[in-house]
Amino acid sequence: MLNSFWVCAAAGTVLGFLSGLGVGGGSLLMLWLTLVIGTDQEQARLMNLMFFLPCAIIASFFRFKKAKPQLRLSVYAIGAGLAGAVIGNLLNTSVDLDLLRKGLGILFLICGIREIRYRERKFR
Repeated sequence: MLNSFWVCAAAGTVLGFLSGLGVGGGSLLMLWLTLVIGTDQEQARLMNLMFFLPCAIIASFFRFKKAKPQLRLSVYAIGAGLAGAVIGNLLNTSVDLDLLRKGLGILFLICGIREIRYRERKFR
């Protein structure tokens, strides 16, 4: 039932919407795929990457129209992200998945607490 076309389409729509808001729909997709659908970790990572690419392109297009990014910082971030992706894929087989899951869980917990406690700073 949960892996039927309509349920998956609804989940994809909601997660795509959240990605467009910048919430991190890909992270939520990983939880959906592994915990609800029961997809194995390797397949879920591949599906997450395939989900992320079109969402990121569309969201970037609309964000770029609203607020011009600082291109120099963007190039640095893209370069660092590409380097991190290469290193992560090279280390993929040597990293303990339980350790990775716990670390990611702690990171999500810290980010969640920060978001709850966040207050806008007033600059002079």
